[in-house]
Amino acid sequence: MTELSDRVVLLTGASGGIGAALGRRLVAAGARVAFGYSGHPDTAQRLAAEATEAGLPAVALGGDLADPATPARLVAQASAALGPVEVLIANAGYAVRQAYPEVDLPAWERTMAINLRAPFLLAQQVLPGMVERGFGRLLFTSSVAGFTGGVIGPHYAASKAGLNGLVHFLAARVAAHAVTVNAIAPALIEQTGMLPVAPGGGAPATPIPVGRYGRPEEVADLSMAILGNGYLTNQIVGLDGGIYPH
Repeated sequence: MTELSDRVVLLTGASGGIGAALGRRLVAAGARVAFGYSGHPDTAQRLAAEATEAGLPAVALGGDLADPATPARLVAQASAALGPVEVLIANAGYAVRQAYPEVDLPAWERTMAINLRAPFLLAQQVLPGMVERGFGRLLFTSSVAGFTGGVIGPHYAASKAGLNGLVHFLAARVAAHAVTVNAIAPALIEQTGMLPVAPGGGAPATPIPVGRYGRPEEVADLSMAILGNGYLTNQIVGLDGGIYPH
């Protein structure tokens, strides 16, 4: 992955299972990474320490992405510590399972703020510089729920469908400047806290054609392949074990 060697990366959601796996792939690729986190700093700080031990500049940055001021602050802090952001991975997400009659306004607004507004504000901060420098990678973490509606709730599905639309809008406008914009759309990944629960507790029998849940490392592998490919843009790439063929 020499494409990412010495590139400055801002990764949000670095404290989760997918974020941690992807963070380690970025360090292995030689990237300079700002590891963003919200309520759980330990993993992001550990990743930054591992990068530093490997001789790579890195920083852990905290912030609640539901706050509209946080995206600009994170970009400014990452840029001050590591240099202009060349790769943005907007991986942070929020999900609270609610049936559609029970979705209240605070849940709707927080879901939209973190899953849709924050990725846009982050992109708005970094894209002009990427265009000017003639290189950039944007990767958003969407979900199969953006296509199918999913099982978490209408607020979550709507936020991910909106994120897919954002990819399509932005990608077409920056592609000629060697800036790619894509999203990965996983489903039923272990260590994410978004797996369905059987009525009696525990995981239900899986309807996934491959017969198991996905692993964060598999999401990280595909993410790295997307980031390393300068000809792939304007795509929502599914990773769901064959649940939703498209």
